[in-house]
Amino acid sequence: MSSGPLVGAADLVAELGDGTDSSAPTVLDVRWRLGGPAGPEEFARGHVPGARYVDLESALAGSGHGAGGGAGAGGRHPLPDPETFQAAMRAAGVEDHRPVVVYDDWSGLAAARAWWLLRHHGHDDVRLLDGGWPAWQRAGGAVETGADPDAAPAGGFTARPGRMPVVDAEGVPAVAEGGRLLDARAPERFRGETEPVDPVPGHIPGAVNLPATATLAEDGTLRPAQEIRRLAEQAGTSGKEVAAYCGSGVTAAHLVLALEVAGIRAALYPGSWSGWISDPTRPVARGDSPGGA
Repeated sequence: MSSGPLVGAADLVAELGDGTDSSAPTVLDVRWRLGGPAGPEEFARGHVPGARYVDLESALAGSGHGAGGGAGAGGRHPLPDPETFQAAMRAAGVEDHRPVVVYDDWSGLAAARAWWLLRHHGHDDVRLLDGGWPAWQRAGGAVETGADPDAAPAGGFTARPGRMPVVDAEGVPAVAEGGRLLDARAPERFRGETEPVDPVPGHIPGAVNLPATATLAEDGTLRPAQEIRRLAEQAGTSGKEVAAYCGSGVTAAHLVLALEVAGIRAALYPGSWSGWISDPTRPVARGDSPGGA
């Protein structure tokens, strides 16, 4: 069914129909924001009918604590181990050969983490609801309320990691020097002017700032492919190996998705900035991108 990483709200309304089609997509609600409203409570207030709630902190990330209580080498949201992820996806009803649609209420900036992980672990048909929960409501989609059912049928998903490109801290400098390392955070965090989350401000030397939010239109949907491609070209990606990072590997997954829409294959640095600075010997840069890109 998948023809790309996105599905429009009106198309999803049609695909789900009256909820009786066993081949319709499994829908995962991944509402989460750092310091934002509690996802389960928002889910209970209203969600796509039949959707299952997936908690980003427990299902889509491993333990991020290193020595002394700070983030470890994997960052604040390290990749979950395959067994944990498989169990979470099975509990959410995910099957190997049934399409999956993920969404949130944050323009996909959280749900893209589930998209990336499912793709990385071998699921071939995963799409992000373009524009998320607000787009569903604008399209007149039905609304279901209440908590996630405790006795919902489990799925049979099998995690087979290794399908999506990744880069680790040891490989990041080579991408920054010979390819294009993209920092998906807000410009002021990239420049090191402010850092509300991590203990050290700044960015990885050689990185170029391309905020994930720059790929979004005003209504929270993704910009057209040609516009994203233009942004990527302005960031110097043409003909180069590309990798993306953010604060903890969450919103960078959205940038990877946006670049895929534009026909650009990008690796993810899962540890991201919080993982990079877990080693105090690694260099830190501040200010604008090289050459003002």
